[in-house]
Amino acid sequence: MFRSLRLALPAACLAVLAACATPPAQMMDRVADDDFSKPAATAVFAAGFENIADKYLDPLATDTIGLEALRGLGSLDPAVAVQREGDEITLTADGEEIARLAVPAEATPRQWARLMTQATTAVRAWSDDTRQVDAERVYEAVFDGMLSELDIYSRYAGAEDARRNRARRDGFGGIGIRFRLAEGAVEIIRVVPDTPASEGGLKPGDRVVAADGVTLEGLSVREISKILRGPVDTVITLTVAESGADDAAFRHVALTRRHIVPVTVTAKTEDGVLILKVASFNQKTADSVRNIVERTRRDLGRDFKGLVLDLSGNPGGLLRQSIKLANLFLTQGHIISTRGRHPDSIHHYAADGDDLLEGRPLVVLVDGKSASASEIAAAALQDRNRAVVVGTSSYGKGSVQTVIRLPNDGELTITWSRLVAPSGYTLHGLGVHPAVCTSSRAPGAPDRVMAAIETANEAAEIFAQWRRPGLLDKEERVRLRKTCPPERHDGGADGQIAKRIVLDQALYARALALTAATAQAGGKQIGW
Repeated sequence: MFRSLRLALPAACLAVLAACATPPAQMMDRVADDDFSKPAATAVFAAGFENIADKYLDPLATDTIGLEALRGLGSLDPAVAVQREGDEITLTADGEEIARLAVPAEATPRQWARLMTQATTAVRAWSDDTRQVDAERVYEAVFDGMLSELDIYSRYAGAEDARRNRARRDGFGGIGIRFRLAEGAVEIIRVVPDTPASEGGLKPGDRVVAADGVTLEGLSVREISKILRGPVDTVITLTVAESGADDAAFRHVALTRRHIVPVTVTAKTEDGVLILKVASFNQKTADSVRNIVERTRRDLGRDFKGLVLDLSGNPGGLLRQSIKLANLFLTQGHIISTRGRHPDSIHHYAADGDDLLEGRPLVVLVDGKSASASEIAAAALQDRNRAVVVGTSSYGKGSVQTVIRLPNDGELTITWSRLVAPSGYTLHGLGVHPAVCTSSRAPGAPDRVMAAIETANEAAEIFAQWRRPGLLDKEERVRLRKTCPPERHDGGADGQIAKRIVLDQALYARALALTAATAQAGGKQIGW
């Protein structure tokens, strides 16, 4: 599989290179893996260095992230160590010097990428463990090191993981089923409407035995998904045992793959109240919400009382989808602002919708796992005095990440801006505070709806402190979050409280008033 070459001592460093690896004489007989393409690696490393230097939220010295990237090689072989002294970096392993590298004079991202490639080549020449891993594993080690100086939301995904990420965000070529492995069989548990699977007559409970004549028995979920997915407009033939049919009774179903976007919105109606559960935000989330609300409004007419928008447990997703969702229920005013170091990261999003609910009550559920895009929607609807938020303090992921596609088809996700709510407060580390707190650790009576409304003065004071402009210090954020500690809720009990608020117009008005005054004051403080 691997070809080898000898690592020879260069007579002199080429002028175009930022650094020169100088292996000692005893290293000259070690072999390096020729399948590790140095030009390709340099391009991948350079893309990483350049984007971090240009786009990351806080300025970072390329020297700093470069040194950490080098130390990432230690995850491939723990014996490898990196030390910098002045303008030289020394790579050692078990006390033996592997290479000396000259620190780039100008420390540009491109120069550090070349140095990184030289270092990687030297380590692979010395280490059998490192030489046996593929290039993708090397990239993972280097980027994990490079990103160690950044925040926890900045991360690297290799080519395979990145493809799955893109499928979740943007969709994929598929047939429209969800399945599970049950006693070694592929059992369909859901068929998405208006997809090749539904049109082909597949049903929950059906078992898929083979695809294009290849048996699926013994394969993992990932391997089966890879077989079922494929380019749009290609045909796949499934061998299916229908639910309840004899094991010997199979039928063959030819399906033409289409662009499938995972379903993120589910709905039910109780007593004229529409309850929408939004699991995450992908490119069809806002349109799905719009379609369901419009259909419910059409079907129920005057019996349509209002909406409970359940964002509990929602980890986020696409920023613009959360803005589009909030815009469905707003007619004017700010939705959210993003502020970062890169010019393209600075945005002010304003509403221009038509309020699909036509003024009907709207209650939003959040909990300690509601993060990012779900916090954007909740904060905007609360600050614009359009919704009552029920639940616990949300997660507090008040940052925005940009995704960079790398030359190896992997992805680098970098935090590049912070979110600012319409009332002026920064969501980072703080999150959204509910008007009606249902946290079991919060002070208050068992009937938390009435407790929240009866202590309106106390609630107003908390919101006034919460909504102070700028990024509050960590101690203050922790103190405020304790007023309604974050918890994981399943939406059941909170949903009943939300439904009660929707159905009682007087109660809804009082709950809405809890946050209205400080929202308006906060907006004025920052000139909006």
